[in-house]
Amino acid sequence: MRKLNKYRLTTERNKAKIIKAAQALFKEKGVSQVSMKEIAKYSGVSQASIYNYFGNKEAVVVECARIVIEDTLKKAIEILDMNISYLDKLNMALSLCTKGLSKEISQHFSKKALQDKTLVRLLVENIQEFKNEVYIRYIELGKEENHIDKNIPTEIYLSFINAISTMGSDITINNNLEENTMYIHKLLLYGILGK
Repeated sequence: MRKLNKYRLTTERNKAKIIKAAQALFKEKGVSQVSMKEIAKYSGVSQASIYNYFGNKEAVVVECARIVIEDTLKKAIEILDMNISYLDKLNMALSLCTKGLSKEISQHFSKKALQDKTLVRLLVENIQEFKNEVYIRYIELGKEENHIDKNIPTEIYLSFINAISTMGSDITINNNLEENTMYIHKLLLYGILGK
């Protein structure tokens, strides 16, 4: 039993070293310019072990993305329990996701790294996956409180939100991602003819 616990502890320590090294390297260079060999060298964990733990570099990026957005998504879930209107909850969560994620991403990745299309694609894909968990909770609460149509399946709402979010991943025009995302959130909540 002790041997198993020691193995598990070593595994967790090594994974943490790998992620820390990968974050530092990705922040500086982006994903495309970083090899698994560099991550191994920088982390002090063998390349074979990195492949054993994660399988490939993309899985390492996924774990980095999860860590980047974890705190923001946790706060978005906490908003659900606040004693405020559903629309206020939505607005707070959308604002948090816009500003919070933007801040987290800029803290974890340099401007140079964010020019790496592979990094941006992996971040967008994986952040979206994690966000879906939060979206489902907001959709279900909206249905429970009769704010959104209960007859529309949750999957359809999720597809609609993801379509808009996918569109939003290309709005880096004029380097004004935060403002452009705010506009997309406004369209999501109020439509073209809304407020």
